[in-house]
Amino acid sequence: MLRLVIRGAILSVVFLPLIGCEGEVRPVEVRHPLSAPNGPNDPRISQYEENAYQISQGGRYALWYGCEVCHGPNASGAMDLMDENWQHGSGFHEIHAFIADGHVSSIPRYDAHIPEEQLWQLTAYVRNLKNIGVEKRRREGFDQVREPRLSP
Repeated sequence: MLRLVIRGAILSVVFLPLIGCEGEVRPVEVRHPLSAPNGPNDPRISQYEENAYQISQGGRYALWYGCEVCHGPNASGAMDLMDENWQHGSGFHEIHAFIADGHVSSIPRYDAHIPEEQLWQLTAYVRNLKNIGVEKRRREGFDQVREPRLSP
């Protein structure tokens, strides 16, 4: 009888985990973009433009990558981002393309050293600048004083 109990315990230890795995099926999916937007109707755009976290991360990266050097601390410097009269278009995909590879002064191109997800976050931030008040941008700047900064 004892052998039967031990054999049953061993079999349950070996086979029960295999049976239990079916209920634990997890889809493998990428949660961040690996490529540029594929036009104005890319469904991934809303996941960034309508997400406060993604927009705020974009603000962090704007400071981190030194965007204020040209655009000023309030995004209204020599290359004003507040007026939306942008020479290269104001659509999400157009802004992303310009940030990634349109800056003439950036060698190498930004997409060569800024990860794709961060480019999406920067784009969401730029597109939402008109909705982010000057006071909030200033407060974010104070919050980020000790964060690392890279120059593009």
